[in-house]
This record gives sequence, C-alpha cells and structure tokens, in this order.
Amino acid sequence: MCSVSYHPGDILRETVREVYGALGSQIEGLTVDRTVIGLFFTGVKLNSGTGGLCFTPIKTIPEAVCCPSSARVMPASGKLKGRNVTQFIDEMFGNNPIKRALGIAVLNALSALCWKKKKPQSYEIRIDAIGLEEMSIPPGYYVVLVGALIPSLRALKQRGVPFTVLELDSSTLKKDELGFFAPFGEAQRIVPRADLLIITGTTLINDTLEDLLRMRRREARAVVVGPTVSMLPYAFFRRGVNAMGGILVTDADSVLDVLAEGGSGYHFFGKGADRIVIEPVRQRVDQ
Repeated sequence: MCSVSYHPGDILRETVREVYGALGSQIEGLTVDRTVIGLFFTGVKLNSGTGGLCFTPIKTIPEAVCCPSSARVMPASGKLKGRNVTQFIDEMFGNNPIKRALGIAVLNALSALCWKKKKPQSYEIRIDAIGLEEMSIPPGYYVVLVGALIPSLRALKQRGVPFTVLELDSSTLKKDELGFFAPFGEAQRIVPRADLLIITGTTLINDTLEDLLRMRRREARAVVVGPTVSMLPYAFFRRGVNAMGGILVTDADSVLDVLAEGGSGYHFFGKGADRIVIEPVRQRVDQ
C-alpha cells in the first residue's frame, strides 16, 4: 500500500486527478455557465447542468473594502461565463481565496457529474440524511470540533457531550459557548485528545485539513462536514476520514438564485439541494 502524504493541498490535488480520470476527454468540453459569489456560499453551474458549492471565505480577504482592492481580488469578474472548468481548477492552487472557493465549487460540480455518470461502488451516498450531528457518540468520548459548526455545536450541548471548539474567531460563538472555545493555535495540543474529530470543510480553503488529520490519534474517528467537501471521497478516506457530510445540488439555477439574494443553506435545503452523507461501504460512523 502506498504511503499517504499530508502536505497542504494534497487532498484537492488527488481529487482533481481522480475526477479528471473519471471524466476523461469529456472534461475538454465542460465550461462554467453561471457563477454566484454569495455572502455565505459560492456556487457554479456547468454546461452539463450540474452545480457545486463552496463556503465563501469573506474573512480571508480584508483588503476587499473598496472598488480598486476588490478588483484585484477578482480581476476576471464579468468574464467567467464560458471558461473551461480546467481554468478554475488551475487557479484553485494559487493564493487567492476567492479563486480557491470557485475552484472547489467547480470540483464539487464535476464530482456530481461523476456520480451521475457512474454510481459509486466502494462508498455510499445517503440523500436527505438528518446530518452527521445526529451520529451516535459512545459514552466517554471526547469530541473536538474544528470550526463553529452551529448544528454540531447545538447537538453536542444538548447531549451533554464533553467537547472543545477550535476556532480562529471567538466572536462566532455565543456567550454560553465561550467556555468550550480554544484558539486554533492550540490544535497541536487539543486534536490528539479527540476520540471524535469533526472538522469544517472550510479547512480545505485555508490548507489546514491535512495537518489536522495528521495530528489525530490513529484510532480516533474523523468526520469532515460542509458544502465545501461535496466531492469524490477517496483522498479523504485514504487519510482516515470515516464520513463526509456535504450538499448535492439538484437544481443549480434555483440554488444560485438563492445565493444571489444573500441566502444560505436554510433557504435551499430540499428546494434545489439535498444534504448528503458519504461513507465507505460497510463503515458507518454510528456503528
């Protein structure tokens, strides 16, 4: 078995290779028909009709506060329609967080196309899942939550499970949640304590996911969640991820309309996109 690397960006690079391999020459004719960079999510629609989403990393571009600096962040605005998908993928590996988000949204749309073309055999996709926040957590488990994931936070508090939230910005937490907060800089100390590690998919955008997976104990469960990780799962599974919770776009135009009006997932779940859970066959996180 080949050794698995944990360099930043490795998961995305491997996933790109697998998507390109699955689609073959079809990739040459695939373009982006529509793009929306919303307040919460960035979304795309391909000429194949499939759509993809990614978290919009607004906080990572503090320089975008006026027209000249905003133009430097997205110099191709108004010229994205009709571009080949490979251009978005290539730009995903630069230092521009918005271009990274667009590339990931395209990668998710391409993954959806792969699923339409051939049903997965080595893993299963459960549609309309309640959510990984409902998973069974054995007594005595200590949970580390990377990112202020509201549904998971709410579920952990209600169930009285001991947990810590690693977060870059404590202002994203409510007053009664600050007691669970630890700054992201303490990840090296806290992540190895986890029996269950729940990681936001936005770590793909800031290139911290591989390092977080490397830090955990070998026997710890790992789950990655959010629209950002709605893609082929092989690169995640090879690094010990037990399950992924994402979004499958079923009506790209409907979802993009919501994003263009400042909407979030609560506005389009079940009305153009479904929650999904991706797991290896015969390996459920609640077993």
